[in-house]
Amino acid sequence: MGALIDIDAYFRRIGYQGDGEPTLDTLRELVLRHTAAIPFENLDPLLGRPVRLDPASLEAKLVRGGRGGYCYEQNLLFRHALEGLGFRVEGLAARVLWNAPEDAVTPLTHMMLKVDLGEGSYLADVGFGAQSPTAPLRLEPDVEQATPHEPYRLLRRGGDLMLQCLIRDAWKPLYRFDLRACPDIDYEVGNWYVSTHPGSHFVTGLMAGRAAPGLRYAMLNNELAVHRLGEGTERRVLADAAAVREALEGPLGLTLPDDARLAECLARLAAGPG
Repeated sequence: MGALIDIDAYFRRIGYQGDGEPTLDTLRELVLRHTAAIPFENLDPLLGRPVRLDPASLEAKLVRGGRGGYCYEQNLLFRHALEGLGFRVEGLAARVLWNAPEDAVTPLTHMMLKVDLGEGSYLADVGFGAQSPTAPLRLEPDVEQATPHEPYRLLRRGGDLMLQCLIRDAWKPLYRFDLRACPDIDYEVGNWYVSTHPGSHFVTGLMAGRAAPGLRYAMLNNELAVHRLGEGTERRVLADAAAVREALEGPLGLTLPDDARLAECLARLAAGPG
């Protein structure tokens, strides 16, 4: 079976020029380049546009359209690329614990990947917003693992694993998961829920993020944050729609959708709550 997306176009999108051999070194470089080149963003749900997960739509939006996406789009695209190169990949699902107690029971609405290599099994996740791991992580509990950005670790929690990230000397939970492969139909259901439910964060506000060497950009509605490794965080409130657009097109690296509702949306974001 051939690749479901144009691998050469994907390589151009992320600036990868290697041989694409299905090795750990290749996986590391692809994760790093993907997280730097294809930003996390939820403009389509915010604008009331459908989020489509078929390979042709993912390629058109994230590869050829200069857009980003959220976990289902990002990690499905990444899975198609990896499988096209000959990697052995399974999709997983997780309960998000970011800014929640570790024992919270949240919906099973996050997607990531398990990649099996000769060296063992690795977690690859290019779709966790501004905190996506910028390297694959060994599926080995109780070991601190370095990445080009923050350290991560996996902890056992009953029959599950919990991923944590070290931020300002504190370990913060990202999500909890098991290693059962998740059928694609479950991603379709989760995608429909998070992109249409009136209480979904992806419907009610803007979230965007991108990793860059030595820093991360994160945007929440009309606030842009620049997290510099080891140097703290700079935050700036964007005062008008032009400033919101400039941040999305500049630091976040997005080509904005051609949609008549976009100008009104950006103005609403700039105005803030209320």
